[in-house]
Amino acid sequence: MREDTTKHQGRRRQLVDILKDKGINDKAVLKAIGDIPRHLFMDSSFEDHAYQDKAFPIGADQTISQPYTVAFQSQQLIVSPGTKVLEIGTGSGYQTAVLCHMGAEVYSIERQHELFRTSLKRLPALGFKAKKLIFGDGYKGFAEKAPFDRIIVTAGAPFIPEALLAQLSIGGKMVIPVGEKNQKMTVITRTSDADFEQLVLGDFRFVPLLGDKN
Repeated sequence: MREDTTKHQGRRRQLVDILKDKGINDKAVLKAIGDIPRHLFMDSSFEDHAYQDKAFPIGADQTISQPYTVAFQSQQLIVSPGTKVLEIGTGSGYQTAVLCHMGAEVYSIERQHELFRTSLKRLPALGFKAKKLIFGDGYKGFAEKAPFDRIIVTAGAPFIPEALLAQLSIGGKMVIPVGEKNQKMTVITRTSDADFEQLVLGDFRFVPLLGDKN
């Protein structure tokens, strides 16, 4: 297995400083970014660039998100140990690892079988134990383990899936980028059985959320 060297660790400290300068102040998020070897979630050909604040390809026409995006979504999610989280879009498994590091109980769904199989091996090999990794359609969520305290969507959704709203607990939050080519990061809080509040934040760019509806 590839190593996590002192050079990598030094680069992560620099990345954490960059994220602080961009407004990330959640200590648990910053510690996760500082501790997790992002280069091990990427192809070795990108290793020299792993701690730049950029997205990179991971196969299957997908990307590992920019560290700032991962940190921003994680900070907006407001996770503490034991928080039950549904992640839509496992991808490389890096965001999953960040949530696990923060103590969340993570259920993560991936549509691309190649990425699902890789994360199924990679995460436990690196010491990250999600509650369950699921190969399936993120638009449908994971009803058998609902409701969830938090839902995070890591791909651009053209609309907010009704199934995900239904699987959010009362008082729970969903962080989802909504839009076609460019997305608005949206935080949805469920305030009652029938009521939801929305907070629309900045512009982001994600690969599209895939599912049976695509």
